[in-house]
Amino acid sequence: MAVLLAGIVGAIAAAVGSTLHVTQTDAQRQAGTFGLATAIALLVLLMVAYYAGGYVAGRMSRYDGGRQGFGVWLIGVVVTIVVVAVGIVFGSEYDIFQRVNLPSVPIPSDTATWGGIITLAAILVGTLLAAIVGGKVGRRYHSKVDRVRS
Repeated sequence: MAVLLAGIVGAIAAAVGSTLHVTQTDAQRQAGTFGLATAIALLVLLMVAYYAGGYVAGRMSRYDGGRQGFGVWLIGVVVTIVVVAVGIVFGSEYDIFQRVNLPSVPIPSDTATWGGIITLAAILVGTLLAAIVGGKVGRRYHSKVDRVRS
């Protein structure tokens, strides 16, 4: 779900950037605005994806959709940590970002670090809440069916 949403958001961003004629110089001058917009878009995208994952898990579970949503979130975090660990272990041999010449935005490293920490915390809390709520909403289906059967 996250990959599909990221593709859609990326296509929209590219179209808007092309229409507005945003240049690299403009992006460097307004790095804070672009960084904040990117962080918000990433947070919303991941929350929608985790909500959908929690919803499906809650819909599949019979009794505790919130716990199933938490399970979805936990598996996502564990897989992310494993992927990062594999990247660290195997080093730069598999680092695609070194092979691609990406433009860099001149932001001081301390600002980027604090922004990254705040974004990471917001993503962890936001996706956790979205997955749990999605699980609870998915579980409601079983409650409706049980009421009809009674």
